[in-house]
Amino acid sequence: MASGAGSNIPVLILKEGTQRSYGREALKNNILAAKVLSELLKTSLGPRGLDKMLIDSFGDITITNDGATIVKEMEIQHPAAKLLVEIAKAQDSEVGDGTTSVVVLAGSLLEKAEKLLDDNIHPSIIIDGYSKAMNKALEALDSIGKIVDINDDSTLRKIVDTTISSKYTGQGPEKEKIINIVVDAIKAVAEKREDGSYYVDLDNVKIEKKKGESLMDTSLIKGIVIDKEVVHPGMPKLVKDAKIAVLDAALEIQKPDISTKIRVTDVDQLDNFLEEETKILREMVDQIAATGANVVITQKGIDDVAQHFLAKKGILAARRVKRSDIEKIAKATGAKIVTSIKDLKPESLGYAGLVEERKVGNDKMIFIEGAKNPKSVTILIRGANDMLLDEAERNINDALHSLRNLLREPKIVGGGGATETEIAMAIRNYARTIGGKEQLAIEAFADALEVIPTVLAESSGMDPLDALMELRSYHGKNMKFAGINAIDGKIVDDVTKHDIYEPILVKKQVIKGASEAAISLLKIDDLIAASAPKSEGKGGSEGQQQGMPSGMPPM
Repeated sequence: MASGAGSNIPVLILKEGTQRSYGREALKNNILAAKVLSELLKTSLGPRGLDKMLIDSFGDITITNDGATIVKEMEIQHPAAKLLVEIAKAQDSEVGDGTTSVVVLAGSLLEKAEKLLDDNIHPSIIIDGYSKAMNKALEALDSIGKIVDINDDSTLRKIVDTTISSKYTGQGPEKEKIINIVVDAIKAVAEKREDGSYYVDLDNVKIEKKKGESLMDTSLIKGIVIDKEVVHPGMPKLVKDAKIAVLDAALEIQKPDISTKIRVTDVDQLDNFLEEETKILREMVDQIAATGANVVITQKGIDDVAQHFLAKKGILAARRVKRSDIEKIAKATGAKIVTSIKDLKPESLGYAGLVEERKVGNDKMIFIEGAKNPKSVTILIRGANDMLLDEAERNINDALHSLRNLLREPKIVGGGGATETEIAMAIRNYARTIGGKEQLAIEAFADALEVIPTVLAESSGMDPLDALMELRSYHGKNMKFAGINAIDGKIVDDVTKHDIYEPILVKKQVIKGASEAAISLLKIDDLIAASAPKSEGKGGSEGQQQGMPSGMPPM
């Protein structure tokens, strides 16, 4: 082979049009995306946080300050920002609160890491420092946690108050009513275990929304409410001592799967055919009535003829009920879900003290109360419009999760940035014992934690730097619950005296989620984006035509 032959021939490894960035550039790109998302959510943190108005591609509007809802509705494309969306979703599904905090903290951790990278500290050293700082933070969190008596209603009320104080429902006159409803709902469904702990299945709390009236008319029903009406006007609208058949079967003549035609040559044949259908439906209803059932709730349809026979037997019926509602009714009433009428037996029936159709707003709903299993309740939310109802549902869900978290681990910590300031101080003391470059990473973690009190101070109209210095001064004097009372816009020496509490479980999840997300992004040093299929014609953006995935930054 001739000397130097082929030395200038490029070697193609990746497909043409693939975008790649690597090393510090890839890391900076990811950190930038995470910081932008964090900055966007910062202003909605805390009781004085502002709302975001999100408009989707169909023109539907969502107004909220719930972190998880904001990031879900935004349809984020950048892969690094998507990772933060995932931690917000995980936070929401695990503890139901702290979704804004987790994204803001993750963004702050990455921002501090960026400064260390600029000082030529290797990502591996930052990752090790962050891991040690996270473990120290969780340890410090346990030591400052205060054990509470979960049988004390006033404690439960204070937790709900702190959770919804930053939400829409925590601003108006309906606040007290919502707090009472949430506490009563959790107490109704909580099950005490042998070891003294409590188990709360939030599936037992059904949330139903109905437009009309105002939030003040929201109510708690000790039973199940379904957004359906009685199928036939001749049926009773109220049944006491209800024996309920819960079906996953249609009270209709089964239609063949394939297209069929029936040729009728005689009118009598047609009459016989219709009579046979009627006979089958009558037998179905007779079978139901024979079990002693006086209420029928089915997931499938009910034929008009079957409705007539049910009405004659004095049976109240509802059809096309959602699967999730069917399961809740079965659980509440002790019924077995039956998939074939032939399998229906008296022991399959559930029991409720009362089943009644009531008018709510312009619509009718069926209320099932006095069920065999009282650990099933429904919160019926009323409100002027759909946006308000959706936001109220999100707020109530957060509050229910907060109480569930408290029952899972009955420990509280101070809100208002008190916990973050205290943990930051503990981490700084710990950093001094480590030394070396890792000490810088551990101190950066402590600085990042203080983003929470800083943002709370800023949204309350205080000077963030002055507030932070004052907070550090209080905590230096061993006042571990000194924090920001955002409503009054001032720093107090003990936030728990002002009923600003948070369950320890929420804080633990925020620290774990944010730390793990930051560490995951710091481990990435190469970003390879496959080329997108070239769009036909002239449609699509220039970036996409060049094989660049939608939402990816130029690399």
